[in-house]
Amino acid sequence: MSSTGSAHQKSGTSHSDRENWQIVPDDTPYEHGFNVKTLWAALFVGVIMLPGSIYLELVTGKSFAGAAEWVTIIMFIEIGKRLFVKLKPQETIILYWLASGLAASGLAAGAAAGGGPFAKMIWYQYLIQSPQADGLAQHIPGWVAPPRGSEALIDRTFLTDVWLEPIGLALVVAVLGMVSSLSLGYILFRLTADVERLPFPLAPVQAAGATALADSSSGEETWRWRVFTVGTMIGLGWGLIYVVVPTVSSVVLTKTVEVVPIPFADFTTRFRDALPSTPIGIGTDLATLLVGFVLPFWIVTGTFISSICVTFIVNPLLYDFGILHSWAPGMSTIPTNINNTIDFWLSFSSIGTSVVVGLIGIVAAAKALRRRSSPTAETGPRTPPKDRGDIRLIVPIAVWAAATVCFILLVNRLVPDFPLWIAILFGFVWTPFFSYIGARMIGITGAPYGASFPYAREGSFYLSGYKGAAIWFAPVPMFDHSGMVATFRQLELTKTRFGSLVRLSVTSLLLLILFSFIFYSLIWKLAPIPSAAYPYIDRIWPLQATMDTLWIKSTLPGGSGLLGQIIRWDYIGAGALTAGTLYGVLTLFKAPPLLFYGLIAGMGTGAWIHYTLPTFVGAMLGRFYFGKRYGERRWLAYAPVLLAGYGCGLGLIGMASVSFVLIAKSTSQILF
Repeated sequence: MSSTGSAHQKSGTSHSDRENWQIVPDDTPYEHGFNVKTLWAALFVGVIMLPGSIYLELVTGKSFAGAAEWVTIIMFIEIGKRLFVKLKPQETIILYWLASGLAASGLAAGAAAGGGPFAKMIWYQYLIQSPQADGLAQHIPGWVAPPRGSEALIDRTFLTDVWLEPIGLALVVAVLGMVSSLSLGYILFRLTADVERLPFPLAPVQAAGATALADSSSGEETWRWRVFTVGTMIGLGWGLIYVVVPTVSSVVLTKTVEVVPIPFADFTTRFRDALPSTPIGIGTDLATLLVGFVLPFWIVTGTFISSICVTFIVNPLLYDFGILHSWAPGMSTIPTNINNTIDFWLSFSSIGTSVVVGLIGIVAAAKALRRRSSPTAETGPRTPPKDRGDIRLIVPIAVWAAATVCFILLVNRLVPDFPLWIAILFGFVWTPFFSYIGARMIGITGAPYGASFPYAREGSFYLSGYKGAAIWFAPVPMFDHSGMVATFRQLELTKTRFGSLVRLSVTSLLLLILFSFIFYSLIWKLAPIPSAAYPYIDRIWPLQATMDTLWIKSTLPGGSGLLGQIIRWDYIGAGALTAGTLYGVLTLFKAPPLLFYGLIAGMGTGAWIHYTLPTFVGAMLGRFYFGKRYGERRWLAYAPVLLAGYGCGLGLIGMASVSFVLIAKSTSQILF
């Protein structure tokens, strides 16, 4: 990815159409980017884009994330032109991060990482009522979600007393998480940027992109705008088929109509005789193809090769040898994948190959840590710029330590039977250590190629001797805050005072809490989540619930025996041996390092041919057609903007659809 960033920078030398990444001049003073204009933008994203983003992700698995940033900036640029007001680079970069944080609903994977605390509430209400939670639901504490059969779940409402404790806990965790991320992220930035002076090769991409859009507020049309518009029109056209038809038909007809199946066309049952125990299908979201334009070519290629081998060779052989014994003819993609994962792939790829990848990352990080800086970085610590907004390091260290102590005390209060030393270890050792490794990799390569141990969290809970389900829902302080260093670096490049990020984070959190409560309440009231009204999560969430409850049940009485049957050490060893051998062979033949990671990724439980095939087609088109037609450097600059435009177009038409649905269903409820 660092080569991509350098290609972006080099591409600007041969095009006069502002194709270079422009950063603000060095003599530009530091200024605050958070002001009244930014607040108006926050309200715009929260009121207009967040509901569309939530609904779009429920239906298609795609949100505004990646598009909302540019839509917000462009809209305010156009408003500014008509008011003869020019946006400053400091304002555009704050707008970028503001929209990025508010527009992500975070429901696609079921983990509800984004979208505010109410996204997690929606996930928990499903989990506790799901068939996968049979035998488990009674062990889930009341501070997670109301119990099965409660009126709050039947009526699908947050406005009851039983939600007070779960929501209150979620708000406390959200605030502590923000404080921990900002404080530790700032410490890591000072270490990597000021002490070690690492280059951060990809930081100029978003910073200079936002700056270029700010410059366009003077009225000059740029290539970014033209490419973005093309992507938007593609998104609008595909959205008519992919989003509008199923969304509107769910209101005007008795049955939802899907022109193309969402999120994939499933052919597993048709190939059951030729390819037993093998998920077969094709993804129907055009973004699956377009993302192949952007991802590193060798990552995509490796993932495609290994997924082809797994699909057409390995799975049928494993079935013939009786290893994939739980599969039965007639199973579709999701049940097939669940059974395959439990029978073999959880041990082989999720643990076995991942252990090797984690060890490789740790070794690479250790080698990097022995170098005080990269070959392109200057040596010796630097003095922070005077007006950047820095504070004495003792302050963020104390704030981060206090937030971590609060997390630990909260875990001890919620789950008093869980060994306290494990929470302390995660909070004060694991989090800063692996966050620093990730931050340093961002500073050197531009991408977070950090190191981690697979299933360290799950393994620690399982081996701790704790019996119960509460710890799986407790806010154990096991975080990776390395991504914050890139944000601070982009603020520095645009000469934005660091205090703006604090104001932005507080404002975003408050608005996210308010608007996510309003819109999740409305959308949940329209139809159960998940249900046929939301095709994507209706298919994907049962898989996520199966895997989550599998681990949770492992710490219940009798659960350890079940997990012991699923976790097979011989399969784990086979996975580790396969990954190690593969790494050695590819290293011997000096193959691209990313090819190895792609091959390993293709063995994962989620690397279905449904998605790897269209992504590979996109990568081939980008490399051998568009790259040759437009030039490799220019195409590398075009592709991310085209993808962002597509997301914008699909998001906008999704927003129009959800507006129609909300109005129509709300009106029908009032009338009838």
